[in-house]
Amino acid sequence: MAKPALAEEDAAALRRRLRRSLAAVAAGGAGPDAFDEAAAALEALREAELGRGGRKRGAGGGEEEEAESMAVPAQFLCPISSRIMSDPVIVASGQTYDRQFIEEWFSAGNQLCPQTQQDLSNTTLIPNNLVQSIISQWCAETGFNLPSVVNQEENQFISSEQKTFEEIFKKITSSQKNIEMKQAVKDLRLLTKRDSDFRAVLGDRPDSISRMIFARSTPGLQNDPQVLEDMVTIILNFSLHESNKKIIGDDPEAIPFLIWALKSGDMGSRGNSAAAIFTLSALDSNKEKIGELGAMEPLIDLFDNGNIVAKKDAASAIFSLCLLHENKSRALKNGIVDVAMRATDDQLLIDGALAILALLSSNYEVVELISEFDGTTCMLRAIRESECSRSKENAVVVLFSICMYNRTKLKEVDADENINGSLASLAQSGTPRARRKAAGILEKMKRTMHNRHSSC
Repeated sequence: MAKPALAEEDAAALRRRLRRSLAAVAAGGAGPDAFDEAAAALEALREAELGRGGRKRGAGGGEEEEAESMAVPAQFLCPISSRIMSDPVIVASGQTYDRQFIEEWFSAGNQLCPQTQQDLSNTTLIPNNLVQSIISQWCAETGFNLPSVVNQEENQFISSEQKTFEEIFKKITSSQKNIEMKQAVKDLRLLTKRDSDFRAVLGDRPDSISRMIFARSTPGLQNDPQVLEDMVTIILNFSLHESNKKIIGDDPEAIPFLIWALKSGDMGSRGNSAAAIFTLSALDSNKEKIGELGAMEPLIDLFDNGNIVAKKDAASAIFSLCLLHENKSRALKNGIVDVAMRATDDQLLIDGALAILALLSSNYEVVELISEFDGTTCMLRAIRESECSRSKENAVVVLFSICMYNRTKLKEVDADENINGSLASLAQSGTPRARRKAAGILEKMKRTMHNRHSSC
């Protein structure tokens, strides 16, 4: 005859008793009594959870088919509790456990992986979103009721990402060990890189960026280039989430920190700072702040002197910032035309350089500076040789401005057109804007040549 199932609180007590017994065994040096206690607790829990041919009462008071008949896949079961995982997380050894039970394991003072028995370098828990998704799909298909994850202390639902963030962030801001803080910063960088859902946690903790930046002032960390790069990259990764752009822009420390890193960091930090500024500049309010706080000068310097990746990030940031009129004048004062014209000789940078020049070419002063760098020849060459339709478009936009402001350049353009026919080709097959500009130059040349013949 089947024994009656125990009340839920008794089953919970049995699970705690079993975990304590297993922890003692796993720690090594346990006597025979510990093994007997673990076996007894396991048998009692088995009867409480499964019964002997009867039914098991669910969390909501209803009944389910006993777990044995459900044939729960073994990989869905937590190795500690042997129950289906509600919140699977990965520990440093790569093993997956249910968050509640591995947290209790660590709280008991254990620093070993329960399955592999290897020493863990840290106790960071990373959500196993793949396993969570597979379990959820299986539960939906079988009708199995997955227990809800509830934060016992706050009595409210909290996402796995929020829990993981709180764990890592506590180490960044509160740890007394530099090595632990550095590892936590690195962990946060990796999580914000690979998990787009994780980036949303900043909305619940908008002060996190300032607190992280402040934590860097800890002796031993403030001069560490890797910590600087990791923190800059964390801000970059967070900024990829649309709602975070305003949060970071409104943070009083974030943009000044990025600009400081843009000036003072190594190439990795400078490049990622430029990339972060580019993503943040999608908001006009951020464009204004970034320009006012002095980002243009170090961005142009990076565009001129950085490695190829950093140069491209800097060019993208400069272009985006110059969509705001006030930043165009800042770019001109800091020599953007000189730098961009030199960059047009580099096939890896010409696209960004032409985009910036086209954006600025409505200004007469800019056109004069471009002409000083033999801009007519440069733009004609770009129209002929570039494989990018957008670059051809930007080159002809600049050439159109040159011809409108300085009609003497039309003779040079006409000579090239008679040999190569680049504008006629572009007027037929370019982008809509490129076709208009090319046709405009051809019409201007036609009228000019006609007037010359008429005056003879």
